[in-house]
Amino acid sequence: MPDRGAGMLTVVSEKTIALVTGANKGIGYEIAAGLGARGWSIGVGARDEQRRQDAVAKLRATGADAFGVPLDVTDDESVTAAVQLIKERAGRLDVLVNNAGAVGSWPQEPTTTDLETVRRLVETNVIGVIRVTNTMLPLLRRSAHPRIVNQSSHVGSLTLQTTPGVDLGGISGGYAPTKTYLNAITIQYAKELSGTNILINNACPGYVATDLNGFSGTRTPEQGAAIAIRLATLPDDGPTGQLFDDNGVVPW
Repeated sequence: MPDRGAGMLTVVSEKTIALVTGANKGIGYEIAAGLGARGWSIGVGARDEQRRQDAVAKLRATGADAFGVPLDVTDDESVTAAVQLIKERAGRLDVLVNNAGAVGSWPQEPTTTDLETVRRLVETNVIGVIRVTNTMLPLLRRSAHPRIVNQSSHVGSLTLQTTPGVDLGGISGGYAPTKTYLNAITIQYAKELSGTNILINNACPGYVATDLNGFSGTRTPEQGAAIAIRLATLPDDGPTGQLFDDNGVVPW
């Protein structure tokens, strides 16, 4: 049935509706492209208006049903407005991909890391995910097959970080701990949402060449997007509360 909330008629779309944060470039754009190629309607979440518009135009040129969603994951009003936009456009949200993130400057030895940098990374990589997820949950609960995918990293795995011989790129006193925190909060979400039809998992894209690392990565954004796309399209009996890369489960 249509929802007449906020005094407006909402058209309930028959297409699968997804929102990808930080989708104007890099891995986020390729996630949006991969989901759009499946015939989904894709919300391109991004702060920068011009980059967002360019990404939407590029996706539409490939035949994807893409629409722009002005979104700053660190801002309450921006996230609330994004929810209203999706509600008025589609009436629900089927898939949320929390891809937006920040890395910070290097080096990141914990003894010398700037505290403001740490605060900014936590605000974007952790609190931003919580903010967007919690605000979008009412729309996700309207979906028959809701999925949440959080963009994590191998560097957030305490098991890998403490395994001798595993090279995760050196000391990271800012970025890596935010991904560990994200992994931990995802486990708590999975516990709270157990018994519902919402599946929530974390994705490890690998070392992808993006502007966040000066394009020094060894994988393409399209390769990095593959695991998030897989988790976004899990069947109803799929896993929840786990960390995955292309090869399967990654230890926490």
